[in-house]
Amino acid sequence: MSVREDLYKHGIGMTSQRTRERLLERLFEEGIRNLQVLEAIRRTPRHLFVDEALAHRAYEDTALPIGHNQTLSQPYIVARMTELLLGGGPLDKVLEVGTGSGYQTAILAQVVERVFTVERILPLQERAKAVLKDINIRNVVFRHADGNWGWPQYGPYDAIMVTAAPAEVPAELLAQLADGGRMVIPVGAREQYLTLIIRDGEQFIRQQVEPVRFVPLLAGAINS
Repeated sequence: MSVREDLYKHGIGMTSQRTRERLLERLFEEGIRNLQVLEAIRRTPRHLFVDEALAHRAYEDTALPIGHNQTLSQPYIVARMTELLLGGGPLDKVLEVGTGSGYQTAILAQVVERVFTVERILPLQERAKAVLKDINIRNVVFRHADGNWGWPQYGPYDAIMVTAAPAEVPAELLAQLADGGRMVIPVGAREQYLTLIIRDGEQFIRQQVEPVRFVPLLAGAINS
């Protein structure tokens, strides 16, 4: 590894720890209170999950492009969704639909026991897997598949997080949620709302949290 690459990996200037601390202050001001979530964001080098050309913007509270018409969600949304997922207590098995850059995966992996993550775009999954390995996150299992179907092999899950927006919540995902489990998902076509769903037997209690803007949850898997 060159000196330049080493400095980039560990963070300098706009990717330094001091810059990350300022992000945490903004998240706290915006209402994020879960200390586990804030600590995970403090530890996670977000600049490694985007193109090096965008690294100087990695600790702004904004979404960033990651290619393939996908985005890295803004830190507030990552923190908010994670905080909502943890609202029912400690979690063992969590399903993530939409690995994307792997940043949300990295945050989840630090606050739950196991993450099972599904991504439909193979190059994104491969890059995310490499970054997570590089930062020594080992409790994540990856699958390349259509996320609408979830990952029934390992269900039911204590919690499910979906990082793309369907017009309606897929019945297959609801079926994989354990009784008492929580799902956090953006729902809607033109107007999207971050939605918390809690399973109570065969009933699903829904709560609209706040308006959001996500890429759509699309069908099919892409190899290149």
